[in-house]
Amino acid sequence: MVNDGQGSVLRADGLGMAFHGPEGDIRLFRNVDLAIRGGETLAILGASGSGKSTLLGLLAGLDLPSEGRVWVGDAELTALGEDERARVRGEQVGFVFQAFHLLGGLTALENVMMPLELAERPDPARAARQALERVGLGERTGHYPKQLSGGEQQRVAIARAFVGAPRVLFADEPTGNLDRATGARIQDLLFELNRAQGTTLVVVTHDPALAERCQRVLHLDGGRLVAAA
Repeated sequence: MVNDGQGSVLRADGLGMAFHGPEGDIRLFRNVDLAIRGGETLAILGASGSGKSTLLGLLAGLDLPSEGRVWVGDAELTALGEDERARVRGEQVGFVFQAFHLLGGLTALENVMMPLELAERPDPARAARQALERVGLGERTGHYPKQLSGGEQQRVAIARAFVGAPRVLFADEPTGNLDRATGARIQDLLFELNRAQGTTLVVVTHDPALAERCQRVLHLDGGRLVAAA
């Protein structure tokens, strides 16, 4: 292990992932050990195809590894069924993706309300409106995704990710579809909300400048997760 995991909000032990292909097993990585403290910011760098997005999905409980174990808080995701993992994600985890993943038939407000409604939180509209105001979109609550710029859509996605006050926020190439200036503003927003809410931030990126803003940087290279030099 990177450390013994005490005080960790996110932990992985001996994590590995392989896929069966026509010419045999394809192994993305093996023996990944990781412990992340509450409120920490961590970047995972890696080349395209190195498996970093797959690793993020395993850490978030979106999929199960070929081997190893993952915990979010006291919940061992790898020991839970799909419905139980979804419940833990709904209570403790937020996501920001490169492709935004907003629902086109819902307004900005309704997109941000959705995770609160699924978790049966009280007064989801009020909380969602406050979240949109925090990301500077208080005047755009009734707009649909197609009526918003790329940067605005990503701000809606960030509001949706933070609205439930998650313990861990996973961001997968959060600026990958944005121009440099807009991407810089989105980075600022992520780190501002991280500091304000004390949310642990785990970013997968190929952008060294984004990675350098994190407290810790790891590289996924040749199937191994190693500390930056």
